[in-house]
Amino acid sequence: MPKYAYDRLSAQDNNFLLWERGNVRMHIASTIVCDAGPLKQKDGGIDVDTFKRATEAYLHLVPRYRQRLHAIPFFDHCVWVDDPHFDIDYHIRHTALPKPGSHAQLKKLSARIMAQPLDRKRPLWETWIVEGLEGDQFAMITKIHHCMIDGASGVDLAYIQMSPTPEVPKLATPPAFDPRPAPSRFELWRDELGRQIGIPFEIVRDFRQFTVDAEDLGEEIRTRAMAVVNMLGMGASADDTPINGRVGPHRRFDWLSCRVDDLKAIRKAWGCTINDVVLTVVTGAIRDYLKSRGVDPAQIDFRVSSPVSVRKEGERGKMGNKVSSWIIPLPIALEHPRDQLAAIHELTRELKESRQALGVEMMMQVAEWTPSTLLALGARAMSGPINTIVTNVPGPQMPLYFHGARVREIYPMVPLLEGMGIGIAVTSYAGTMHFGFNADPDIVPDLDLFADLMRRALERVAKEAGVSLTGAPLRARAVGAAAEGEAPAPPPRADGDITAATK
Repeated sequence: MPKYAYDRLSAQDNNFLLWERGNVRMHIASTIVCDAGPLKQKDGGIDVDTFKRATEAYLHLVPRYRQRLHAIPFFDHCVWVDDPHFDIDYHIRHTALPKPGSHAQLKKLSARIMAQPLDRKRPLWETWIVEGLEGDQFAMITKIHHCMIDGASGVDLAYIQMSPTPEVPKLATPPAFDPRPAPSRFELWRDELGRQIGIPFEIVRDFRQFTVDAEDLGEEIRTRAMAVVNMLGMGASADDTPINGRVGPHRRFDWLSCRVDDLKAIRKAWGCTINDVVLTVVTGAIRDYLKSRGVDPAQIDFRVSSPVSVRKEGERGKMGNKVSSWIIPLPIALEHPRDQLAAIHELTRELKESRQALGVEMMMQVAEWTPSTLLALGARAMSGPINTIVTNVPGPQMPLYFHGARVREIYPMVPLLEGMGIGIAVTSYAGTMHFGFNADPDIVPDLDLFADLMRRALERVAKEAGVSLTGAPLRARAVGAAAEGEAPAPPPRADGDITAATK
């Protein structure tokens, strides 16, 4: 029996490491606004020591938080090993805004933090505690590498970290951390070589299981073959647009929020899904933004990747990635929201019937059986010929608390792949839909305009659907990592139940 322990990354998880080159940062991030609550100290600051102890109390439930990467020699693949030098003071960091800190200043700080890569010599996560926020609030800026989690596992992680009740739990002594010995480079290479030799037997075993599980073997094979053909037939690249280009080192971050009930009302009025509504709003904003940059939308084939979770019920709560994607051409040539939504609804219906996401899933399965030199094929299949990413992850619909401090807002961030100037992440939480916009300011210098166009597009969609919004969607002006000389905008006001900077 080996005297060492490690966990090999899946091909999909490892691909997220392979993507991280140059200025591409492959961590998922979010800015979370909380009431200070019982974490508030007498001097008005945040009790970070208690925050750290509360975090340590659940680390044994998330082993990846105390594991780091080791590379397998000659195979360009990594494994997880326990970090014997784990130091929570490195991962939980404390900073402050000048009181009273505005949300515009928080966006600027978020952009700076999100622009920095994670240290691969340590466990791949950070949490920044930001005090000084107006309204007796503080923020958490979280960063977790995409090789550790996808959107669905990130939501599961929130349930582990937080509580649905405001009671302050008693902090128990966490179990002692006894790191397991890591393998040597030779042992990693030897184990991987043995795995590669056994791949033909693994393929035969998996195919036999596939034939047993398939209800109609011939139909299943035809469906899967057509899914791969459709995936490969989309072409190698998307059309060039003003929001695409070589990714630089800087980031800007902005956000928008609205009521989930408003989106449900639009969905009911038009007989579609909430994701169809979200994609229609994005279509209107992209169309208007391209026009503002002097581009005729009718001349552009604009494609977005919409990640689709393939996580099974038995895989809930597990770290790692179980995600495929749809490649959706947005109907930006159409002017009216009703026409845009009808086209998107038809597209998503066809994607469900053709099981396009299965093509990506199969490419990733093939990547598990191929040498590391071919892993780039799986990486390319996952990114696809796209202009941007629009990810929509349903979040918890009840209020959550971290050691008694109520979470008010969660603004997600999706990483920018090479050639992508903006990424759009959407998550719902406690009745509010939160949109997060991550952008490269050298490609999209006016992210504040794009966020405003998203707001206008949402209002147009609601108006054409005959839905009265419960309040105007609000946001604070975007201030990013490169906007050093700009004065922050005043914080937005509260407006009904639609919030961007209020309780």
